[in-house]
Amino acid sequence: MSAAWASALVFLFGLICGSFLNAVVHRLPRGIGLGHPKRSFCPPCGRTLPWYENIPVASWLWLRGRCAGCGARISARYPLIELLTAGLFLWLWSSFPPPLAAAYLILAGILVAGTFIDLEHMILPDSLTLGGAAAGVVLSTLVTGLQPGEDWEARLRSSLFGAGVGFAVLFAVVELGKLAFGRKRIELRPAETFTLQARAEGPYLRLGEDDWDLAELFSRPTDVLEVQTEQGEVWRLGPDGVQRGGRSCDYAAADGWSGVASALVVPREAMGFGDVKFMLTLGAFLGWPGALFSIAAGSIVGAVAGLVLLATGRLEAAGRIPFGPYLAGGALLWIAGGPAVVGWLWLR
Repeated sequence: MSAAWASALVFLFGLICGSFLNAVVHRLPRGIGLGHPKRSFCPPCGRTLPWYENIPVASWLWLRGRCAGCGARISARYPLIELLTAGLFLWLWSSFPPPLAAAYLILAGILVAGTFIDLEHMILPDSLTLGGAAAGVVLSTLVTGLQPGEDWEARLRSSLFGAGVGFAVLFAVVELGKLAFGRKRIELRPAETFTLQARAEGPYLRLGEDDWDLAELFSRPTDVLEVQTEQGEVWRLGPDGVQRGGRSCDYAAADGWSGVASALVVPREAMGFGDVKFMLTLGAFLGWPGALFSIAAGSIVGAVAGLVLLATGRLEAAGRIPFGPYLAGGALLWIAGGPAVVGWLWLR
């Protein structure tokens, strides 16, 4: 088979895998099984898509970005993921020997899925982070070149050590961030009325004219939002319920409770714990040098992106910035030439 035909097949395979990743990005954070339903469907109307409406990129162009059934808009994210995956697959396949390239294709799929899930939902599911770490350890053990070492035992040790270093370093960053930025006090002048609401989608705090989705404030089970009232009472709102005056109850029982707040103490995280678990995957695939490079490069790119958002006045509108996409970008930069960059910097 000629190199051109091989490249075309790899690109086509990448488009197909990108179509599958679209299903992963949509279903995984929503708790929808990849096999139930088996066929793709339109999220707004639930209509099952025939095969000719599910051809990567081409169907989106043919349908002009609209569902043929209900006319709902189909996000441009779908062809973007398909083309991005195909481009990454083609690059990796043309840059590395087949066994090593195949391992990197799996990592690329995990990075693409994790990036777009984190961008939309600010989470990195365990099935990607922990499942990716398991895949990285297995592939590092079996595939020569993914980790240093001539025998499988040396490669296994390198993979496990890389996963441990990546996890430990980012875990330390999170814990230090909690100490420095873990809580923020907001003085309310004038004081504002508040009401607890137990809605179907989760608990909310109605503060003045604003609705606070409490689930978005809690990154871990120990996080607490304190509401300090004008009467000197402190309400502690946590993931599982409310503590008030020595009494604890869930949000259903506290529905409709109200008062007048003079101050809030809001929990904050340097980053979500999903990012920390994501480093298990990157370390397992790339080893400890690749894991540290991914953190450093991701931090630099993320800082630049934050400055751009700040300069354009979009930082407040963007809210929290997910770190997973920048870690993924750092991992790809390592694969593209990270060892050469580190070697050049070391010699200088």
